[in-house]
This record gives sequence, structure tokens and C-alpha cells, in this order.
Amino acid sequence: MRRTPKTPEVRVPRLIGLMATDAREAAEAYGVLLAAPDRPDFARTVVDHVVRQYPLPGVEVPRGAVVTVWFDFGEGEGGGGAGVREPRVPEPPGGGLRRELDEPAAPYPVLSYR
Repeated sequence: MRRTPKTPEVRVPRLIGLMATDAREAAEAYGVLLAAPDRPDFARTVVDHVVRQYPLPGVEVPRGAVVTVWFDFGEGEGGGGAGVREPRVPEPPGGGLRRELDEPAAPYPVLSYR
């Protein structure tokens, strides 16, 4: 594991994708602390993988700053699935361009003879 020199500022390591134990070791090696709001038992968490972190990797922070990590996806962030599946229901409305364009006017104006 990389050891940072004893400088007042350190760069945040990339923790996304690491297991909880590896994330704790990496944070210690880089000189930052970890917090996990979705895991009150974070000290005992072992095999869960980090899916988000803040601040982002590479940002300079003061030594001993707290990096927040999450192990569960938030609402609408993913968490599985294989994307869009075909066929889509409901299907798009019919009509094509006719629905988007105005009806054409008569090609020749009607003249009235009075």
C-alpha cells in the first residue's frame, strides 16, 4: 500500500470498487479517515464494496479529513438491472411526420365568381 509523506495535505484515494476492509486500509495509508452513513456497523463491515465516495479521488484535502463512502446505491442510481429491454411498452404513438406537421393548404386558391 502506498504511504504518503507527512505533509499537511493529501490526495483522496480511489475507493470505489474496493471491499470495506481494503477501503479502510487504503484510507489509512493515504492519511484520511472514513465514514459510512449507510453502515452504522462500518468497523465490522468486511466484504461489501464501495459504490460512491465524497470527495472524489485525486482531490487534495487536509491530512485526517473524512472521506464519506457508501455501500448501497441511492434512489435511481443503479443497483443492477440490464438496461432497457425490448419491446418497450407502451409503444410510440403512430402517425409519424403527419402528427408533427400542419395539414397542407389547398394547392390552388378557390375563386368565387359572383
